[in-house]
Amino acid sequence: MNPGTTENDTYKSISGPSEGLFKDNGSRFIAHACPVRTEEEIKSIIASLKKEYHDARHHCYAYRLGYRRDIFRANDDGEPSSSAGKPILGQIDSLGLSDVLVVVTRYFGGIKLGIPGLIRAYRTAAADALSKAEIIQKTACRRYRLSFGYTDMNSVMKVLKDLGLTASGQDFGMTCTLETDVRLTLTDTFSDMIGKAGGCSLEVIG
Repeated sequence: MNPGTTENDTYKSISGPSEGLFKDNGSRFIAHACPVRTEEEIKSIIASLKKEYHDARHHCYAYRLGYRRDIFRANDDGEPSSSAGKPILGQIDSLGLSDVLVVVTRYFGGIKLGIPGLIRAYRTAAADALSKAEIIQKTACRRYRLSFGYTDMNSVMKVLKDLGLTASGQDFGMTCTLETDVRLTLTDTFSDMIGKAGGCSLEVIG
């Protein structure tokens, strides 16, 4: 990916968890919106909410992941098809968000709401939770591990400084290593500059 590429590596997400609530004919719809990065993290959050609200009838959810927003799922958890997960996902998409999970837990109130009522309830609960979240801009990055000789340290550190990158996990022994996150639109430039610095190997780790 070259500098000046038309592909955008920034996207919108939320800064932290938020909650929402909708009530209709005795049923309660409790919504939790959470920032997430992986499907493993999503599974853990859903399992935790199912444990916390163990006596609830349904735990419906939707999520979208990645700066391209191309990883997503909507789950009705036993509600009529497309009456829960899709309305929740629709609220995430209406705000153009990614790296977001919304789980709506339903306590049944004894009166059936019908499919239009369910769609409205899950949509409104999800919207309530997201309306209380702080929307932030995120930058998609690729994480590298650099390995180099001690004599190459100055040239490597100069590349990081020139590109405004931050080093972490530093280990300066006989062979030096460090890790850094590079925004996607700078990865080609970073690789070229590190290559010209000499004596440094790159490994993509995330």
